[in-house]
Amino acid sequence: MIGHDDIRIGTVVPAHDRTAAVIGQLLPHGFESFQISFGARVGDFDVAGLAAAVRRTLDAHAIAAHEPPCRVTAVGVYGNPLTSPETVADWETLIDAAAAFGCDIVAGFAGRIPGRPVPDSLPRFAAVFGPLARRAEDRGVRLAFENCEKRGTWEQGDWNIAHAPRAWEEMFAAVESPMLGLQWEPCHQIVSFVDPLPQLRKYVSRIWHIHGKDALLRRDVIREHGIRGGVPYVQHRFPGRGETDWREVFDILRLAGWRGGIDIEGYHDPVFRDALETTGQVTALAYLKACRGGPFVPNAF
Repeated sequence: MIGHDDIRIGTVVPAHDRTAAVIGQLLPHGFESFQISFGARVGDFDVAGLAAAVRRTLDAHAIAAHEPPCRVTAVGVYGNPLTSPETVADWETLIDAAAAFGCDIVAGFAGRIPGRPVPDSLPRFAAVFGPLARRAEDRGVRLAFENCEKRGTWEQGDWNIAHAPRAWEEMFAAVESPMLGLQWEPCHQIVSFVDPLPQLRKYVSRIWHIHGKDALLRRDVIREHGIRGGVPYVQHRFPGRGETDWREVFDILRLAGWRGGIDIEGYHDPVFRDALETTGQVTALAYLKACRGGPFVPNAF
């Protein structure tokens, strides 16, 4: 039974013809929420049909389990909206469709002008996300930028400027809208040698959605090869197998009165992969639930 309704824990599922069936297979394992990811493009996908199928699956499980329904926390598309008009149209499609999924968050990359420093992308960011923010405000939808660097730096990159606090501040100044925030995860910050917990405390009021993914730095590799020696120095891991104190993550969120979803982002862990993918996700789910506080126990008074 879902008792921790303030912070739900679930997983990210890709959008395809079997999404509702996949969600139906995952629900008995205790997942409480789902982000639906359309990858790099939405295109002509039957979004309305998918929303209806997912809602039917969630409602049927709730009736059978005699508990409140699980939720779709966010829908997302991860193309480059600063260079692709098609990706801008995808954002518009998902902003319009979010309510059909029962959610109010659309997530994705902020985009980037390829090969240029972050500030060079800000005029185009304002031109693209100013209208998208107004569209979102009209529909009560929040826009969440994932903090993935996509191998970019401040000086150059191809996909996403929203990977560092300085960029976030400049983005929020370029488009002043209460609907703009972050899809945050500690993994991408650890990759950049950032302590994620102070950052979470500072930006918690602008974080709309969280990905449950962690990272493990290979300090033996760093000592021998550095970070530009051609030897992988970091592993993306499931929560519980990385460096983040997820108990403190939940404490920070609750002290701030945060409400929302933490959805596990799979298909990255080098150990729990292939035949062990779902095993890794279910193990991470149990770990996050323990860090959240264990089973919910109603007060006796």
